[in-house]
Amino acid sequence: MTRIFLFLALFCLSLCMAASPLKICALFRSLDPKSITQHLALYELYPDSVEGQLALKKAWELLEGSPHSSTPAPLSSIDPSIIHALIGLVNKQADETAPQLSLQELQLIDRLASKLPNRKLKGFYATTEAEVLNLPTEEVDLANGLFLSHLEDENKDSGKVYQAIMDLMALQILAKLPPNATPLQKISAINAFIFFDMGFRFPPHSSYAKDIDLYTFLPSVLDSRRGVCLGVSLLYICLAQRLSLPIEMVTPPGHIYVRYNDGQNKLNIETTARGIHMPCEEYLGIDTRALQERTVKEVIGLAHFNQAAAYLRQNQYEKTLICYQKAQPYLPHDMLLKELTGYTHLFLGNFDEGKQLLEEVKDHLPDHAVTKENMAEDYLNGAADVEGIKTIFMEIDESRDSLLKKKEALEKIVEKYPKFRAGIFSLASTHLQLHRSREALYWLNVYHSLHPNDPTVEYYLTVLCMERCEANQAWEHLLRAEKMTEARGHFPRALKEVRQALNQRCPI
Repeated sequence: MTRIFLFLALFCLSLCMAASPLKICALFRSLDPKSITQHLALYELYPDSVEGQLALKKAWELLEGSPHSSTPAPLSSIDPSIIHALIGLVNKQADETAPQLSLQELQLIDRLASKLPNRKLKGFYATTEAEVLNLPTEEVDLANGLFLSHLEDENKDSGKVYQAIMDLMALQILAKLPPNATPLQKISAINAFIFFDMGFRFPPHSSYAKDIDLYTFLPSVLDSRRGVCLGVSLLYICLAQRLSLPIEMVTPPGHIYVRYNDGQNKLNIETTARGIHMPCEEYLGIDTRALQERTVKEVIGLAHFNQAAAYLRQNQYEKTLICYQKAQPYLPHDMLLKELTGYTHLFLGNFDEGKQLLEEVKDHLPDHAVTKENMAEDYLNGAADVEGIKTIFMEIDESRDSLLKKKEALEKIVEKYPKFRAGIFSLASTHLQLHRSREALYWLNVYHSLHPNDPTVEYYLTVLCMERCEANQAWEHLLRAEKMTEARGHFPRALKEVRQALNQRCPI
């Protein structure tokens, strides 16, 4: 956002400074000496002035990384149109589509970025997806891997343009770093550049719920400067690789963020909240006892995984299956991917393929979880059908009408299949969203009677019973939840907090 205000300020000043060399000189002296953007903006306004030429020279030195670069490219030898194309790319505003770049323009940016650390990765020079898949994960260049995988049937030249954009972003960040910058200094500089200088933001819920793929696909994120957790996390890792900053992607259920981990210290970088650190405990739930770290190669698969989720919400099952299949080589042992691929086969009528995958996952207890999922087991045992599973994935929005519609669909399913545990839990959750605690309590008790070994259900029963001053039942459910989580070495904060509240209201 600061660059927008800068442009406005410089434009207003230009209206009254056109014939005032002294004021142009004063403006030049007020520039941040490490800001490539500010120097290029001044040059755009006053290209024929002495200060304008000095600003361009300074910006060029910052891009080169040194006023005494070992491979200098004299400005006089570069076509002015190429310089203006580069300036347009650096100063591109939000919601502007990236321009097409000529071969000469791409080559110039590539030369400027030739010393970035990601150039040492074998994956940067890969030209096919097969090459990326055959590389060890530590050699994978995320940006190149993403574009080779996602732009397979599209114009690959657009991937080169977006790589050039990220190269220029990295060079601007690098210009503001001291020599031998520490990892924490790099993180601070990336956060300042992405979230404050360029103004990347989390989109409004109404926008991303409708077009979430627009806010996860890296080119769209770069164009709009709006992205959900995956989209901005992808950008963060791409920049980190260009700055030799080792970070990893972490995937709590339903979320993604990045983390710096040097073996002794962990710094979580919440990309939906301008890069702030949040304690690991914030990401753990009652049933989530540990956080999954992902490799760079797995991250490419997660991008396909996320695209599949968008298609699944739209009931586009053929496209969903294609995305899951594209993710599989990057996530060959991911049991959730197998499970969701199995359901998608069922939705398409491929029952043999679907059942085979669900047989593989039905007894799997993930290391990061306290309990295993039970929807695959219920389907294979005849306690649910395909339409019931579809109802679980039924999309809702912010409106009450959509919640009521899902409630009605779930009621029909559990009437037909009264032992369908995922359906019963989803119905109870929908009642909670509708602020109907009595109905929610009823369905949670139904679930408890079928499956008394789910700590999340026991937690909700504890809270609802406590609110109704049913102390004995509340303590019974809390003790069950604590016993189950402790057996897996997990002591969730939510259970500690509800125990404290229960002690105050209904002491034993």
